[in-house]
Amino acid sequence: MSAPESDYEFDKDLTGRLQTLVELKGQGRARWSWRQIFGFAALFTLLVWLLTHMPNRYFVPTTMHVTLMLGTLGIWRFGWWFTHAVRAEIYARRVWPGTRARASALWADGWRPRRLHIQMTTYYEEPAITKRVIGSILGQIRRERIPTTLYIGTGTYYDEQIITEFVRTHAADIPDELAKLVFLRQNQPGKRMAIGMILRAINRNGVHPDDLVIFMDGDALYGEDVLEKTLSMFGADPELQALTTDEEVICYGPQWIASWLDMRFAQRRLAMQSHALAGKVLTLTGRMSVFRAEHMLSEKFIRTIEADHLDHWLWGRFRFLSGDDKSTWYHMLTRDAKMCYVPDATVYTIEVIKENGLGRMVQNFRRWSGNMLRNGQRAIALGPRKVNPFIWWCLVDQRLAMWTMMVSPVMAVLVSLAEPIYIWNCLVWVLFSRVLLCLFLFRYSLRIDLSWPVILYLNQVINASVKIFMIFHLSKQKWSNRGNQSAGDGQRLQGWMAKFQLVTTVTGFVYGLALYSGVMALPF
Repeated sequence: MSAPESDYEFDKDLTGRLQTLVELKGQGRARWSWRQIFGFAALFTLLVWLLTHMPNRYFVPTTMHVTLMLGTLGIWRFGWWFTHAVRAEIYARRVWPGTRARASALWADGWRPRRLHIQMTTYYEEPAITKRVIGSILGQIRRERIPTTLYIGTGTYYDEQIITEFVRTHAADIPDELAKLVFLRQNQPGKRMAIGMILRAINRNGVHPDDLVIFMDGDALYGEDVLEKTLSMFGADPELQALTTDEEVICYGPQWIASWLDMRFAQRRLAMQSHALAGKVLTLTGRMSVFRAEHMLSEKFIRTIEADHLDHWLWGRFRFLSGDDKSTWYHMLTRDAKMCYVPDATVYTIEVIKENGLGRMVQNFRRWSGNMLRNGQRAIALGPRKVNPFIWWCLVDQRLAMWTMMVSPVMAVLVSLAEPIYIWNCLVWVLFSRVLLCLFLFRYSLRIDLSWPVILYLNQVINASVKIFMIFHLSKQKWSNRGNQSAGDGQRLQGWMAKFQLVTTVTGFVYGLALYSGVMALPF
């Protein structure tokens, strides 16, 4: 569904969607309708029948070695998924309840941070979204009575006017000493420079090390009690340095994109809870993260955001365009900082997709994967002791998974040249295994969507393909959400060298699998 044209209709529709999401939370098994149960049971029964009655080419002599290899990879990958699922349950059932109880008790006793600083950037955002976001912040400041300064980095007068008029109308009852609004018009392009400008303003205004600072985006809408549930964590745990929250998505765009984003956020919840058990996370998400203000006093922290870069043997030194949340995360890793994930504080991400859905999907993968690969490379170099052994291995696994994910589709195609029915055996098994994996994901979703098994596999294949491309093109960056910025397109010689590496590596990968499968033989 596309976004409504008028601000009134947009706001009305957004209200309805938010109410639906709030009602879905905590329903548990009630999310399953009888229609969905019947559909899922029918799909599962069909797949079992196909596995047991379809001509089986898994264990014939010509394909046995291929099946053993795919089975070994499958055990590894599904075992790793199951490890995350178990760790996520331990965090949710054993660790988190006590953590939440301590933080809530402290908040009930009257603990509050000395002052809260909120840094937010916005760039030609939809007016209805901007008003909702500012309204959600003001509502929680009004209720919690925490002295707050809201710093908003803008690129034009357009966003400033919308926010100013809204605040004049809806915040007249909030005294100046309780809430201050500060605009900073950036004089250099890019979100990173806007954030750096805000952090320097926070320093000029006399930030105290015991203050707390929220990093958020201009399309991140606070859910219920977000301030209470996040800020109280720092009072209850003096060692905690940073945290990030749960996210839910409201998508205005094609239905399949909405289903894909719902699935992505369910994966995020499962993974975040698993990572948080290690006292670290894999990203301090830019939509909503909270830091102790002592880090804002560090010039190194600010420069990491403003001018983060990588020195690469082919691309030389290049600056990062997006991924400021990965930069802050990397800085915290170098400081041995404790980080956590707050599963019961929800921030709603509002996605308005006006361009081609598939193009936007691939572009997001390029941005996410590029940020992950650029920062993962140097985080791995810190070593398991510095990073935490489990988190360090997660980073290593991200780089292995993009290749292991592509083994099964390539092998299925190659073997089908000799055994045509083998690819159908593989497709049935792929769908069956993704149905089982989605049973874990449904535990972390608000809706039951029977399209997820197909979307999950396509997500994995496309994501792995994009990562393989990006590992050879780390300097290439594009960000349509911030004025269609791009970087790394002007290096023609390096670009040809990167393409040569990509083609030769992929060719070698496919050729090696062809040799193993017996489709091809060595020429000597």
